Amino acid sequence: LQKNKFESLLKVSFMTSRMKSLKSLDMSSNLLRQDGAGAQCQWAESLTELDLSSNQLADAVFECLPANVKKLGLRNNQISRVPRGVAELKSLEELNLASNRLADLPGCGGFPSLQLLNVEMNSILTPSAEFFQSCPRVRELRAGHNPFKCSCELQAFIRLERRSGGKLAGWPAAYACEYPQGLRGTELKDFHLGPLACSTTLLLVTALLLTLALVAAVAFLCIRLDVPWYARMSWQWTRAKRRARRDAPGEPGTALQFHAFVSYSERDSLWVKNELIPNLEKGEGCVQLCQHERNFIPGKSIVENIINCIEKSYKSIFVLSPNFVQSEWCHYELYFAHHKLFSENSNSLILILLEPIPPCLIPARYHKLKALMAKRTYLEWPKERGKRALFWANLRAAISINLP
Repeated sequence: LQKNKFESLLKVSFMTSRMKSLKSLDMSSNLLRQDGAGAQCQWAESLTELDLSSNQLADAVFECLPANVKKLGLRNNQISRVPRGVAELKSLEELNLASNRLADLPGCGGFPSLQLLNVEMNSILTPSAEFFQSCPRVRELRAGHNPFKCSCELQAFIRLERRSGGKLAGWPAAYACEYPQGLRGTELKDFHLGPLACSTTLLLVTALLLTLALVAAVAFLCIRLDVPWYARMSWQWTRAKRRARRDAPGEPGTALQFHAFVSYSERDSLWVKNELIPNLEKGEGCVQLCQHERNFIPGKSIVENIINCIEKSYKSIFVLSPNFVQSEWCHYELYFAHHKLFSENSNSLILILLEPIPPCLIPARYHKLKALMAKRTYLEWPKERGKRALFWANLRAAISINLP
């Protein structure tokens, strides 16, 4: 009875109810709908093959099917899902649901004898991987030509094909990715994602481990390169500069008051007091030195005094020795003087090598000192007395300036 204009599936069932020998009925390509809500369909008990393809049937068709049907064709209708607990077709062996609107594979709760299922050309993005577990008797599944979405969820279905032993008909040609756009046309057998991409727990653990490793590496580098020390010094510098501007808002800048600021270790103070100061501050071309013992202002912090003296001095003289690199305050003074050197683009550093410094004695945080000694010319304190006159002449020439 195909290609007619039958409209009511309920009426068709009543028409067959007295046909005692009817086994096969083809009602395809009609206008059938299941519109008898609440009414009970009455099919011939002998009917085992029913073809309802190319009609206008929706999910409600499963409320009106022959109880003993073995082969059921519902191709090219408007079925979006197979309702659970509605149809109890214990004899059904073949079910054709191709070209409908299914979003997933139907279960076999109402079809315990199902052996062949056709769901080709539906709207299935990610088929359920538990299909063969819920349908143990199915020997063939046709699920090709669906718009598969290649993602982690699909990995389980691809593994299902390997375990099924050839139960997926049309594999692999009929099974290709439709989404995402970049994978369109890729066959499912060629689609692979690593365990890291598909396991949220593994991804989180990996990300956590990488973060901890990164934090540990940064912490190690910070300690190795004394980053906290430099950060603390930068903060001290900024705070001291801000306080100076607040205390003297009307002054446009700090006027030079000294020819040079002298930075040295306390252990080298005898040389500074007995040699450096007498030779520079007395005699012709008198030089005015800024020394922490006599020029630091009481009441201010040491850092503020250091910054203040460096800014009021034309040059900064550093008396280098093994004692110098072991002094924390000398390092502060070198840091601030180096900061001034780069902030003002000046040539304000003078290095005096009082005693040779073995490289092994220079701590890692003194990389600025190593760089300065490698790039800048420094004056060496001569042990022979005959050479000292030239040393003092060179030093005076380096700091000669007319102070206001």
